[in-house]
Amino acid sequence: MVAIHFPSRASRVVAPLGSDSPGHIIIMYQTITFFFLSAIAIYLACECFVNGIEWFGRRLNIGATAVGSVLAAFGTALPESTVTFMAVVFGSTPEQKNIGVGAAMGGPLVLATLAYAVVGLALICHHRRSNRKSAKIRVDYARMSHDQAAFLAVFFVKVALGLIVFTLKPWLGVLFLVAYALYVWREIRNSDTAPEEEMIEPLKIRPSAIEPPMGWIVLQIVLSLIVIAAASHIFISQLENIGTIMHWPPHLVALFLSPVATELPEIMNALIWVRQGKERLALANISGAMMIQATIPSALGLFFTPWLFDGPLLVAGIVTALAIVYLWQVFRRGIADGRTLIIVSVGYALFVLLVFGYVA
Repeated sequence: MVAIHFPSRASRVVAPLGSDSPGHIIIMYQTITFFFLSAIAIYLACECFVNGIEWFGRRLNIGATAVGSVLAAFGTALPESTVTFMAVVFGSTPEQKNIGVGAAMGGPLVLATLAYAVVGLALICHHRRSNRKSAKIRVDYARMSHDQAAFLAVFFVKVALGLIVFTLKPWLGVLFLVAYALYVWREIRNSDTAPEEEMIEPLKIRPSAIEPPMGWIVLQIVLSLIVIAAASHIFISQLENIGTIMHWPPHLVALFLSPVATELPEIMNALIWVRQGKERLALANISGAMMIQATIPSALGLFFTPWLFDGPLLVAGIVTALAIVYLWQVFRRGIADGRTLIIVSVGYALFVLLVFGYVA
């Protein structure tokens, strides 16, 4: 998450060790091992989560697109929203509260750039394996372009409020909650299911059940979210360790590496659905996660913090907006394919260069 950050426990442990000392080498190997193990754990847990959430949506008779944009997005965004809530509500210093503000800006940035780019790369690989004639994404282009426009409108207000001060500003947080409620209502009302989305793999914890009971479905979802949250925490810690080993200042680690880690579950969900040939669900998941990040953390930030942006946060907002304008054009013109989605990753590279120049 893009946030003001403080020296982590890892930086206090690793920094004093020389690069050639046995302790440094041991910590390096431990970090690499836990890094890959936690990433694998997140992927496997996301497999179970996606499987469970699809069954949950079917039992509630909710269309597949709403399963991706509402249920899956809310489930994977819950840990990040909890971090924002704890930071802005219980933070005892302005610096601690700013962590929540940074999270509210870092999430949309990574989703609008790296998440779509990773999905684009996965789509290219999937198309080659499946020998499809057309590389165009099978998605409702009008719906996706509308989602980008809706997000951009909400995000513009969110960034604008970070640049001004007035007495009634905290009360405007209610409007962000209303905006998300309207989004959920529209998604559920207009949701549908494509033929390729009808097929659902057997429930992981009850593979023999043709129609698994709701209790087992909920249990699999809850257990998956617990593993995702725990593994994500470990993954973030290892990224901090890697930054320390590479002698990166802690604030650069927070600005460049932590956002990728916090949005990893959403990216994993999208990759799994692309592998299963469910492209609409993959993109709906990212789109829904972006709308959550644009509204709920923003509302919490407005309620409990001054909600004022510094240079890096403003840069994050501008780059995110530019990426969304590009995606809106791509979907509006119906030209979305793997290559056009990969291009949006340039936005994150631009963010890194601009912020590095700002803080260096």
